[in-house]
Amino acid sequence: MAIASCSSEDESGTAVPVEFVESSSSSLDFVFSSSSIEWGQPSSSAVEAVNVLRSEMVKMASNGAVVVLGTNLPAAKKSEQPQMSVGFSYDFSMGRHEVTCGEYNSFVDFMDVGNGRIARLPCENDSIPANNVTYYDVVLFANARSRLEGLDTAYTYKGAVYDNGGHCVGLEKLAFRPEVVGYRLPTEAEWVFAAQNNWDPGKGWNSGNSEYGVHNVCTAQDVAGEIPSMSLCDMAGNVMEWTNDWLGSFCDTVLVNYVGGSDGGGLAERVLKGGSFRNAAESMSLYSRGDVYTVTSSTRADYVGFRLALGAIPNAVRMNKNEKNSTKNVSVIANSFAVQNLTGAYEVKLVFRNDLTGNLAFIDYFDGSKVEVVEILDTIDSYHPEISPDGKKVAFCTRPEGIGGKSELYVRNLSASGSNLVKLNVESAAIPRWRVTPEGDTVIVYVTDAGNNRNDAEFLARSTWQVPFTNGQFGIPVKLYDGNFHGGVSEDGLLAVTGSQLIRAHVVGAAAAADFVWYNGEQACNVSLSKDGTKRTLFLDFGGKTGQGIVGHRYGSHEQLLVADASGNIIQMLPAPIGFSFDHTEWTYFPHSSITSSGLVAASLVNADGAHEKLVLVSLADGHLTELVDGDELWHPNLWVRPVSLPDPSLMSLDSAGVYLLPFYSREGAIYRLKMEIFWKYIGTSQVIVYGSSRVEQGVDPDVSPEWNMLNLGVMGVDVNRELYFARNYGMNHSGNLKAMALSLDFDNWRPEVNILDNVIIYPGYTYDRNHDFWKTGIPPDLPERVEYSYAPSAEIRNLFSKSGAALVASGSWKKDGVEVLGDSMVTPERMAYINTAIDDIIRLADECAQRQIHFIGIIFPQSPQYRKTGSFGLYGIQRSVAETIIQRFDSLALVNPYFHLMDENKMGAHDYSDKEAANRDHLSKAGANKLTRRLDSLLKTLDFSKGL
Repeated sequence: MAIASCSSEDESGTAVPVEFVESSSSSLDFVFSSSSIEWGQPSSSAVEAVNVLRSEMVKMASNGAVVVLGTNLPAAKKSEQPQMSVGFSYDFSMGRHEVTCGEYNSFVDFMDVGNGRIARLPCENDSIPANNVTYYDVVLFANARSRLEGLDTAYTYKGAVYDNGGHCVGLEKLAFRPEVVGYRLPTEAEWVFAAQNNWDPGKGWNSGNSEYGVHNVCTAQDVAGEIPSMSLCDMAGNVMEWTNDWLGSFCDTVLVNYVGGSDGGGLAERVLKGGSFRNAAESMSLYSRGDVYTVTSSTRADYVGFRLALGAIPNAVRMNKNEKNSTKNVSVIANSFAVQNLTGAYEVKLVFRNDLTGNLAFIDYFDGSKVEVVEILDTIDSYHPEISPDGKKVAFCTRPEGIGGKSELYVRNLSASGSNLVKLNVESAAIPRWRVTPEGDTVIVYVTDAGNNRNDAEFLARSTWQVPFTNGQFGIPVKLYDGNFHGGVSEDGLLAVTGSQLIRAHVVGAAAAADFVWYNGEQACNVSLSKDGTKRTLFLDFGGKTGQGIVGHRYGSHEQLLVADASGNIIQMLPAPIGFSFDHTEWTYFPHSSITSSGLVAASLVNADGAHEKLVLVSLADGHLTELVDGDELWHPNLWVRPVSLPDPSLMSLDSAGVYLLPFYSREGAIYRLKMEIFWKYIGTSQVIVYGSSRVEQGVDPDVSPEWNMLNLGVMGVDVNRELYFARNYGMNHSGNLKAMALSLDFDNWRPEVNILDNVIIYPGYTYDRNHDFWKTGIPPDLPERVEYSYAPSAEIRNLFSKSGAALVASGSWKKDGVEVLGDSMVTPERMAYINTAIDDIIRLADECAQRQIHFIGIIFPQSPQYRKTGSFGLYGIQRSVAETIIQRFDSLALVNPYFHLMDENKMGAHDYSDKEAANRDHLSKAGANKLTRRLDSLLKTLDFSKGL
């Protein structure tokens, strides 16, 4: 995938975005349609603050300099790659330290529009950095300072939106004017230029020395800079800092006077720099551009503050928006067998967001031979996917957790095409979660807004809903609760949870329902409620006091995976691997009681540079972590396991029962695995079974005579011992409804050196059957289902066969491959002895069938009539005279055993199967299979099924 379009735009270009709307320097920044606002005179505290701030601005001699943004380190986030050089044709000034809480509060009255809605910050003291402010709050502050100093404003806007806490969360028609000499946020390039000469995160306030709290500005060890003009405080640590830039892409090029991306993408993301008191020193870098959260202009956090810059940016340049493309950046690590060992099931699917493209991608582990990532190419930005209970569909939304605003909710088929896309027709819907109600209805639970839930009033202004989904369509939504409980709703509806930034729980008690804040009100996110009836809540925290008190040591954000019980008490904590942290944690639903007691968690694994480079499965039983997928930016994993009602493990081994295939299988093994699935699934209703080689596989079509519920269990290769083994141990042992069994008599290729059987029955399911005497006394009721969902052959192999086991082929010709004889047609004494032994075994099986009133039909399949002109019976040799002798033995068997019948469809080459009915020199086409099966049907209808010997 191209990282950037490598093109840029200056302020005069026609494609310049709306942010650069020209505005008169004398116009007011905030205008209502009804009236203009008269700004009052500055207070004495504001004038004093201006004087202090003015003295704290440090001149940056940047004109002619070049700074490097981003990195070429492969482990870094893709939004941070590759390195890009930025030149300056101007100087600017930068605040020596972050704007303090006292300074911010001194400007509040002048920032406001006269309605008293801008809130003062709750300061521990006036010298800590102003924090928990939005980008829009900072814009208002910068403009206020510009006005107080008689400068033009760098930002214009036409309207404002405030939250209940007095923070600005939206500015209508906001425009940044880089050519203006006014106070503003620094660009990312300016910030890096100012920080690079005095960059030492180990001397700043970081998680190792801060006690996880903010400190007064300029109190860390890095105060004294070697260059007096660049002696800036707290560039690394204390609080992260807003920059002015949209989070655009980088490109391996050189830009002059770069001011960020043309926009922030679908989520309108902004750039943060510098690290904070909650980050480890080694995790801070000059190239880092964000936070563990997605950062938008309305984001605020107690570890995010700002400092101001001053100076015009002539001929400012932005990077063009990068187009959304498909990428092949994802690699499968765990194969289907590894996933089966983890989950105890074979039908497993994983879906996730590829954040580089915004597309959904998935892996179907059921196709054991070809486990690959399939990406659903689309223009819809897709977040928080969840697979439907039947595994066939996926629900997703267009906005992630923690980001407020309108979101759309969709459901589509979980397939490469993503077909049958339907949209929920409501104003806003986010974070879909499938649920099966106690009444058995399939529904989707969603919230109206998945934004920050810290403020009580804002939280309760949102709501949680449930909408039925049947026959590919949404029903009528029903409101469940006030509050955005997007962490999940329990199966009985008595518990709902949510996170970002608080863990809130809605608990329905015996008398009434109540809402609670869990985890001592500390910050948490990625909340997920289990679906196994235990009502456990999974979440991530930010290394606060509660978690540290439990584990006994400090840790960083998302470095522990936490589990709470149904009352919110912490019952388990698991650490992330060294050098990584967790993100996007989600329970995996299991119907298996042995796994439910512990649980598995799907999660993104984030490296020290903040890149979501792996998807993993974590076992809560032992803390074992299994890597599933590797890539650049992999988000929001959801692992689905087909609900299967399993037998008591003491009665049936879940590791062996029905496991007729494992990885690295042979083609014959894969086909027999499929045939065993067909056998166990339909043996209770089948009246006719046909065993044999590929001549049966291609030459018998059960659909021609559906009244018999016939099963075609033929498999490629010729091994008479294989056919007798399956016929005797499986067909005969479960013949309650069986009226007839047929076997292809491929004596022309019965050879002692051929041993396909041992290469088929190596898999544990066959051993398990043998150890249980092939279930003569009764088939375990769950065995057919275990086989169906055990390790499966590839879809390519499965698609070759009909439901009854036939693999029909198109017409060819008897002459298509000539009439050569493969090998010497002369039969050695050793080979003849082997053939006679096989015939003796068939005679004994025919006698067993007669004892059970089961008719046994031997079929000699037709071969090319051209062999009549040779000395060979057919493709694999054997002299014609020897073949006649063998056929006479079967004729004699039919005379003495009324339950044995010979269908000689070859007649020593004098048959009536035309070229159209042939696929090649010894196989029938679909048309030939139709003819032979009709003749088999006619024979069956002449048989007497009412009496035995």
